[in-house]
Amino acid sequence: MTTRDWMDQGTALFLKTLDGLGDADFDAPSALPGWTRKHLVAHVHYNAEALRRLVSWAATGVESRMYAGPEQRGAEIEAGAELPAGRLRELVHGSAAALAADLDALPDEAWRSPVVTALGRTVPVSETPWMRTREVSIHAVDLAAGTSFADLAQDVNAAIAADALATHAGRGHAADLAAWLTGRAPEAPSVGSWI
Repeated sequence: MTTRDWMDQGTALFLKTLDGLGDADFDAPSALPGWTRKHLVAHVHYNAEALRRLVSWAATGVESRMYAGPEQRGAEIEAGAELPAGRLRELVHGSAAALAADLDALPDEAWRSPVVTALGRTVPVSETPWMRTREVSIHAVDLAAGTSFADLAQDVNAAIAADALATHAGRGHAADLAAWLTGRAPEAPSVGSWI
């Protein structure tokens, strides 16, 4: 199974979880501190738009960053959280479909084109399906509407765990994580946020 398949599965799970909520449920807290479900849905929508900019960059060769700066991301989420639930639902469905269509239209030779992530890493655009898989899969759980990591495919969970582990180990938590993962520490170490 490809990361594009994972992206499609994660997107379907996120949208199914979202569509199980009534409009009034959007104002309830998400599993992310300080964010309502509206914040979370706005974030997932604008993330698709940001990734579409990277795909456009790869397709055209014209630089198009995910965000003009860190303040753009935050401002978009806050503005999106003020929208009516029905409009947010429409936006997140539309941007998910548009990102999938953009990826489908990307020429084979463009998949190796370098783009720059929001964290400043230069990666081939072929990493965008994985970047989106993480977002939609984890945020399906963060909607706090009955979806859990057990609802994700085993290989997706393994890839998320490996990605998070590599990030945290690289931030200087390798010894604590190694001790805990090998059963030599009774509790998981406090490592902070992942991405």
